[in-house]
Amino acid sequence: MEQEIRQQLEQRLGRLHARLRLGIEEETKPRVFGNGINFFHPENWYSVHSLIRNSLRLVGLYRRGLRNTLDIQVRRHEVMIKGLSPEFDGYTLLQLSDIHADIYPPAVHAMVETVRELEYDACVLTGDYRAQTHGPVEAAIEWMGVLMSGLRQPVYGVLGNHDSVTMLPALEAMGIRMLLNEHQCIERGEERIYLVGIDDAHYYRVDNIEKAAHAIPLEAVSILLSHTPEIYRQAAHAGFNLMLCGHTHGGQICLPGGIPITLDAKCPRYMGSGPWDYNGMCGYTSVGTGSCIVNVRLNCPPEVTLHRLRAAP
Repeated sequence: MEQEIRQQLEQRLGRLHARLRLGIEEETKPRVFGNGINFFHPENWYSVHSLIRNSLRLVGLYRRGLRNTLDIQVRRHEVMIKGLSPEFDGYTLLQLSDIHADIYPPAVHAMVETVRELEYDACVLTGDYRAQTHGPVEAAIEWMGVLMSGLRQPVYGVLGNHDSVTMLPALEAMGIRMLLNEHQCIERGEERIYLVGIDDAHYYRVDNIEKAAHAIPLEAVSILLSHTPEIYRQAAHAGFNLMLCGHTHGGQICLPGGIPITLDAKCPRYMGSGPWDYNGMCGYTSVGTGSCIVNVRLNCPPEVTLHRLRAAP
C-alpha cells in the first residue's frame, strides 16, 4: 500500500515534488528546534502538551477552555478588489483553517452544525487537518469525512505543516480539490478569477508560487491559499489580490482582549489574525476552526469566515 500511495503521489504531483515532501516526512521525528521558517516549533514539543493542560487545570481554566472550542464564530469579511468583474461581485468564499480534526471529535460535529446552513459559492480549507505532526493519518481522514458531510461543493484545500502528503489521495477522494503549487480557474460567463494554492511553507518549505501561478494572466484577479502568512512578501510582489491563510490560531490561548502570547509565525504581529493589508494586497489570517497542542481556547474563539468579494470603484 505504501508503494501504491507513492506511485499515486508521483503521478499526481510529479516525481520531484512527491520525493521532496515524502523525503522530509520520512526523516526522523519533526524537530522542536531547527528546520522550517521558524527556529522553534512548539507543536513538535510533546511534553509541553501535558504541561499546558495541567497548568490550566491547576488554575481552573481547562473546562472553560474546552467548552470554548465548541463556540465557533461566523466571521464576515468584505474584500474590495480592483478589476473584479460584475459577474464576481458578491462571490463568497467560506474559509476553514487549522481543523485538527482528530484532536477533539465533538468540535468536528460543532463545525458541521455551524457551516451547514451558511450561504457561499465555494469553500477553501487552509491546512492542518491532523492533530499531530507525524504518525497515523487514519483518524484525521475519518473525521475530515464527517466534516465534508456538512460542506457544499466546490471545496478547495492546501496542506499545512501538520499534514502528511500521504493524506492527499483520501482528501481528494472525499471531494476536496487540493491545490499543491497549482491553480484553479473559476468561471462565470465570460469572466474568470484564479484560485492558487501552495504546499506548506512553514515547516516543509515546499511552496512554489512561481510554479502555481506562472500561467495566470497578469491582469487577472487571483487569490492565494497558503497555510501560513509567513510568505506575505512573496505573495504581494507576485501580484495576488487576496491571500487567505491560518496557522497562527490567533494565539489560541490569549490574554484578555485577545492578546496572543505567541503566534508561532515569522510575520508582523498585526498579521496574526483577521484582515490585514500589505503592499496593495489584502490578507486574512484565520484564528482557526479547531485547536492545536491542547484542545482549549481562551479569549480567542474558533471561527469560520465568509469572504465576500466586492468590486472596488
